[in-house]
Amino acid sequence: MCQHQPACPSADSADREAAHLVAHFPQQGWSLLCNGVLVFEDTGELLPDGQIIAPHRPLGAGQVVTAA
Repeated sequence: MCQHQPACPSADSADREAAHLVAHFPQQGWSLLCNGVLVFEDTGELLPDGQIIAPHRPLGAGQVVTAA
């Protein structure tokens, strides 16, 4: 799918979000990367094979994570 040289990371690689932006629709909350990954504004992702990656926003400054 990617025509860039060097090629962008594939959809199944850990750095898939580093691929080039192909389409951006901020009014709808999503972007398409050249590796076929849909990235949503909540940081969730939909991979070309239909796999869903849950949102993975970093915690904001001042938030504390406590163990249950």
